Amino acid sequence: MRVGCPKEIKNHEYRVGLTPASVREYVAHGHQVLVETNAGSGIGATDADYVAAGATIAATAAEVFQNSDMIVKVKEPQPSEWVQLREGQILYTYLHLAPDPEQTKGLLASGVTAVAYETVTDDRGGLPLLAPMSEVAGRLSIQAGAYSLQKANGGRGILLGGVPGVLPGKVVVIGGGVVGLHAARMAVGLGADVTILDRSLPRLRQLDDIFNGHVHTRFSSIDALETEVFSADLVIGAVLIPGAAAPKLVTRKMLGGMKKGAVIVDVAIDQGGCFETSHATTHSDPTYEVDGIIHYCVANMPGAVPVTSAHALNNATIFHGLALADKGIKAILADRHLRNGLNVHKGKITNAPVAEALGLEMHAPEAALAA
Repeated sequence: MRVGCPKEIKNHEYRVGLTPASVREYVAHGHQVLVETNAGSGIGATDADYVAAGATIAATAAEVFQNSDMIVKVKEPQPSEWVQLREGQILYTYLHLAPDPEQTKGLLASGVTAVAYETVTDDRGGLPLLAPMSEVAGRLSIQAGAYSLQKANGGRGILLGGVPGVLPGKVVVIGGGVVGLHAARMAVGLGADVTILDRSLPRLRQLDDIFNGHVHTRFSSIDALETEVFSADLVIGAVLIPGAAAPKLVTRKMLGGMKKGAVIVDVAIDQGGCFETSHATTHSDPTYEVDGIIHYCVANMPGAVPVTSAHALNNATIFHGLALADKGIKAILADRHLRNGLNVHKGKITNAPVAEALGLEMHAPEAALAA
């Protein structure tokens, strides 16, 4: 198969879909790999590194899209990219379609077969291709929040860890999944007072064991959510419903009960965000203020640390990527976890949560592929 990797064009996105190490794996499987010039510059990988790994360098993204059977990316295709996709081509990347009807329309019109990293599953019910970026984003959320809490950046002027004789900052993490776990780890490491809210009692017990009493765990009722958010200096939104739009758990009315200068970091913004007042921002202009509350809603947070995140992402995506390159559509038919990752095929939505969120007809992936 001819596998293509264009340079990412989203604002301040420095990751790359294929590292040179991944290119070597595809080449070893007998595939041709076409990489856009400077695609790996954000992680310090030169065109010469890719050539040494066995890739051919393309002068433009158009050349990559035109001459590849499968496109491997990091972020969802932008408008100038989705118009270059075509029927019979496989797109393998993050999509986050539920809050993005325009991208969905573009992919449906293209006829492409689109496999979304964020909905590929594993035998444990996890999301193995989303997990490494959730780990990065969870840890980054505390760094971003701590920076935004500084007075010069619009925040309350709080040092999360405090100092002897002064109480530490209070961090509330909404959601105890991968993002929430790693956010809590960073916050605890800084010495903050940390509470994790979740609706799964087994998960809360597990978190209590992991942190050995160094975090507070609380069942996420409406009353508990309000109480914790109102007392917080920093709130991390870490709620995920696979494939679906994130639920709006913190309303604009609730902002009125929060401390002025408190900070919200909405890690769920890729799925629409879990705060009613959230809208996606970029690394160029990451924050805005609503009712005295600072919002940080960067939609590609791991792009800020591309060396770490690109290698972590490639480690996770290479297995299924090779299966797609080796077997094409047959790989999706043979593997239920890849079928869960299939979001679009030949103009049809094949993922139930995406279809429900957008009000579109859902087609069973097995039937769509067979047709």
